[in-house]
Amino acid sequence: MTAEFRRPTGGLGRGLSALIPAADTDRTREIALRDIVLNPDQPRQRFDDEALASLAASIAEHGVLQPVLAMQVTGGYQLVAGERRFRAAEMAGLERIPAVIRTVDEQQRLALALVENLQRADLNALDEARAFRRLADEFGLTHEEIGSRVGRSRPAIANTLRLLDASLEVQAAVGEGRISEGHGRAIVALETHEEQDRLLTVVTGRALSVRQTEARVRRLKSSEGDVGEDRAVDPDIERLEAGLRSALGTKVTLSTHRRGGRITIDYYDDDDLGRLYERLAGDKP
Repeated sequence: MTAEFRRPTGGLGRGLSALIPAADTDRTREIALRDIVLNPDQPRQRFDDEALASLAASIAEHGVLQPVLAMQVTGGYQLVAGERRFRAAEMAGLERIPAVIRTVDEQQRLALALVENLQRADLNALDEARAFRRLADEFGLTHEEIGSRVGRSRPAIANTLRLLDASLEVQAAVGEGRISEGHGRAIVALETHEEQDRLLTVVTGRALSVRQTEARVRRLKSSEGDVGEDRAVDPDIERLEAGLRSALGTKVTLSTHRRGGRITIDYYDDDDLGRLYERLAGDKP
């Protein structure tokens, strides 16, 4: 699975103004990029190079339309919110950037950085989960309170936080965009990290949809499970199964007997069955 999954954006909610109201003395000023240090509480771990390049091109043509938020520190300024604009301004060759200078304490700085990113579709699902966890742990906010600040429902906050219970391999796959948040939430329903990692290999290797992943999880958690999944088989049988899996895009199991055997082809929903029928019969169902 090579496509990068992108999450839909949420509403703005109460957001930044709920955490730190604007001061009457606020005004925008131009400050030198070289005098700005980055916010150590930046929650976003990865920056999309293509999106940054697009923003840099826009800034080169139109300038920075929305000022960044910074606080004064010894020797210059520390960025509080607006790192994408800061990075894009550097890429565009700007020497100065418009900024609002605000006096904030450490907790406000952290909350502003988290919420500003959560509002702007800049975070992948795993970064969001980490941000939600910090808002809960370091500020004592409930899921409902977090949701009100970022325009999400309480169940949406809880569902995203579940990703932090996934194995490190699954978390990395979500963070890198190799699987979607929906895939991650389905996989984390399995009890052990070993089971999760095995299923992750299947999901990415066969490009399973979220619905197909959910169906496989239900089977694994049922009493039927995936019987025979780890059985010892003849290497030639394994090779044939692998070839059939590659050709059909689904799980295929060969069971051999003295006189012949059986081929079992799995499908996960009606669409998958229709696809297999068309592939095997050469006709649409």
